[in-house]
Amino acid sequence: MRLLTRTLLGVALACLPLQSAISQDDSLEARRRRQSTAAETAGLAEPFRGITTNGVVRTGLFPLRSTGVSTAPVVSAAKAFLATLQPWQRTKAVFPVDDPEWRKWMNQHFYIRQGVGFNEMTEPQRAAAFALVGSALSAKGLKLTQDIMKLNHTLGELANNNFREYGEWLYYVTVMGDPHGTEPWGWQLEGHHLIVNYFVMGDQVVMTPLFVGSEPVIATSGKYKGTSILQDEQEAGLAMITALDATQQKAAIIEVSKTGNNNMTEAFRDNVVLNYVGAPVRTFTAAQKKSMLALIGLFVFNMKEDQGRVRMSEVEAHIDSTHFAWVGGTGPKDVFYFRIQSPVILIEFDHQRPAGLRNLYPANVPFREHVHVVVRTPNGGDYGKDLLRQHYEQHRHPH
Repeated sequence: MRLLTRTLLGVALACLPLQSAISQDDSLEARRRRQSTAAETAGLAEPFRGITTNGVVRTGLFPLRSTGVSTAPVVSAAKAFLATLQPWQRTKAVFPVDDPEWRKWMNQHFYIRQGVGFNEMTEPQRAAAFALVGSALSAKGLKLTQDIMKLNHTLGELANNNFREYGEWLYYVTVMGDPHGTEPWGWQLEGHHLIVNYFVMGDQVVMTPLFVGSEPVIATSGKYKGTSILQDEQEAGLAMITALDATQQKAAIIEVSKTGNNNMTEAFRDNVVLNYVGAPVRTFTAAQKKSMLALIGLFVFNMKEDQGRVRMSEVEAHIDSTHFAWVGGTGPKDVFYFRIQSPVILIEFDHQRPAGLRNLYPANVPFREHVHVVVRTPNGGDYGKDLLRQHYEQHRHPH
């Protein structure tokens, strides 16, 4: 009996570190759930209106129409992906087309996400998920997506191999509605530094809000050494501000000192009122306007080229109502923020303070190794909401 008692005691003592680890895991999970719930509660307190300049949505910007660009490949890829899922995965991944799940996205790594994760997919399921993403994105956009995922692994390496919170496969896919040739539907890819919202109705597509970024943006070591993102966009933005004359620069640069994070339209900021600031593009020369359209195209053409051209035609139609604003320096190594804003598009590019790499960069100032980019469709266009509203009005579906 004594031997048995000692044995049981030894087993109990040996289990203590495990019990402690489980307790810590539970505590971390509970804290993350509280943070996520608080963010959602505050962020969804208001019904969706969309980003505006004065609190009033400008109507008539996004009519229902035929673009002449087939979305059949995306429909087929979505059906193929869903066909690979087990029933329990479909339960996690599939939502109604008008579900609030569209708005439940967040860049922060702690956010508890819906959907089926790449970390719980089989290899065939991962291949089908990437095929879905690749059917909608350009080769450039797909590479950016996969490189962001790889750099999240790099962040895990640099954060003392913390792969519980950072990693290549901590990204989740949801499908809203039934993939269909005429009825509205869409999908969302979401995780740290990567959120793609892709709404489809007939041959019309809306790929915003789009959030891309990383910390670091260049892997100098580790498994994915050499991976690099958003360098072209960074340099094109800098080239744009330096191409302006002195008068134009004075109008564009709204603050010369950049000491913090400047993005205004990240997670749960769907209804931000954001006045036009900076230089009016209508004052640009023809060559400068061409450069501005090329800069915008670097962000837009993360979607398939044919759909991107449709989107750029909207942008170009409003080029004289576009504004370009800048915060920070204009030197080749300076940190900065820029915003491109019109009635139909909003782009924010921001060098951010260290977050996951505070252990390596303790100075709490923006640096080039942490970049956030947000692309939005103002005036109710995000998530295809305005198209969906018009569709419901025409077909008298329940909201």
